[in-house]
Amino acid sequence: MPVASITSLIGDHGVYAVFLLMVAAAIVPAASELVMVYAGAVASGAFASAHVVLFGHRISTPAWAYVTMALAGLLGNTLGSLAGWGIGAYGGRPLLERRGRWLHATPERLDRAERWFDRFGPFAVLVGLSTPVVRSFIAIPAGIFRVPFVRFAVLALVGCIPWCFGLTGAGWALGKSYNRLHHDFKYVYIAVAAVAAVGLAYLIWRRRRSPKIDRRASDPSL
Repeated sequence: MPVASITSLIGDHGVYAVFLLMVAAAIVPAASELVMVYAGAVASGAFASAHVVLFGHRISTPAWAYVTMALAGLLGNTLGSLAGWGIGAYGGRPLLERRGRWLHATPERLDRAERWFDRFGPFAVLVGLSTPVVRSFIAIPAGIFRVPFVRFAVLALVGCIPWCFGLTGAGWALGKSYNRLHHDFKYVYIAVAAVAAVGLAYLIWRRRRSPKIDRRASDPSL
């Protein structure tokens, strides 16, 4: 979706646009980074024509407007992830191989996702939902590879919290400097990717270290 369309939707429909866009972003690439940063900028009062309105009531306090936008994104992204899990669990890989192009779930991406889950197990959900681009290709494979629903729901919620609140906070803090952020957004993207990379490196280190610990525990001579 073009950037102008995303910002226009959020400017015109506020909380509801953020919620729906983040539902979609859990299943297909929908610029969730831009959605949440722009939502934060709207919450800060940066745009005279855009306000945070919930159930007909305008939220004029910037701090509460921030919380409202972040929660809208969190709920939308979590529900979208659950829907993606359902598509994967009940449609299975055959459905994705036939119709996956509509969801940008190509056989090659499914193969990569399968290797991701084989390597990291359920924690792939937590790491994947905190990683730019990758996060849109986690929910459906989690259903296909039968990550237990309750475990998936908890990990999806936890994975979406820092993404939604962090990026909304970035937009809110910058406020009227949003236009500068829009041009330099790649730096925010890099920062989020770096944090995700550190988390991924830690998981790899833990998994490689665990067999060594087990061998030492089972060998009395060590």
